[in-house]
Amino acid sequence: MTAYLIRRIWQMIPTMIGVMLLVFVIFNVFGADPSVVLAGKIPSKEKIAAIQEQLGLLDPWWMQLLIFAKQVVTFDFGRSWSTNETVSSLLMARAPVTLTVMLQVWVLDALIAVSLASWVAYRRGSLTDRAVVAISTAAMSISLLLYVVIGQYVFGRMLGWFPVSGWASGDLWANITRYAPLPVFLMLLVSVAPSLRLYRSFVVEETNQDYVRTARAKGAGEGRVMVVHVLRNAAVPIVTNLGMQLPGLLIGSFLIEKIFSIPGVGGEIVVAVSNNDFPIIKAITVYTAMATMIANLLVDVLYKWLDPRVEFK
Repeated sequence: MTAYLIRRIWQMIPTMIGVMLLVFVIFNVFGADPSVVLAGKIPSKEKIAAIQEQLGLLDPWWMQLLIFAKQVVTFDFGRSWSTNETVSSLLMARAPVTLTVMLQVWVLDALIAVSLASWVAYRRGSLTDRAVVAISTAAMSISLLLYVVIGQYVFGRMLGWFPVSGWASGDLWANITRYAPLPVFLMLLVSVAPSLRLYRSFVVEETNQDYVRTARAKGAGEGRVMVVHVLRNAAVPIVTNLGMQLPGLLIGSFLIEKIFSIPGVGGEIVVAVSNNDFPIIKAITVYTAMATMIANLLVDVLYKWLDPRVEFK
């Protein structure tokens, strides 16, 4: 295990270098000139030259690449071009807000989808199974915007259970109990349906395996067959899917954060892109790549825990 972890972490280095090179080329070759962007609507040659000197844009490309690599290693991407806040402090302030919403969605989506998928897979072919699949298909075909409009009208304006938008700065309990439930509920309406259908297919595939019939032939109860044999083997692809969703927790949902005025990372990305705020975009791109690699590593380690037959090579 230790040797495998060291080898995987070592393999992350060239991958991370590739990500850095790709981000550097995209922003330096295809991106807008930062000095022109920062100079404003009435730029002057002197102002542009001063900005270029300040940002190091007159340095050779390899020097700029080394500076970018140093930013990645030290997690210091300088200051936002729009607000002049340090990028690290800005993201540290936004990330907990996004995680307050997205972690709930991720956990509840997994619990609801896996439970329902196991339940209907056990009853596959029945009226209940067909009804759940049909409802899931219908739910997947409805836009999130429609859910938002109806949800805000019913739960916010008619019933008055939750505010239609807003966020309490520094009050975690108020955010969890008052401001987050409605966006979390609406996102679950969209995310549970495809997860349920996917997980159902995993469980159904496992129920048709020979080892399940053997377990039943040996007299194992249906509960033990489903939990110990079927779900344990179906857990591998389910964990893979859940692991692939982990990086998305950091960047949040752009649409939900904008609609509900949630000051998270997703809304910050939209503002950064519209303002050509390259330091923030670069930082989020690199951090997301790192999170993806770490999530993949965690999923691979979980494979061994879920299925002892898996060997690390």
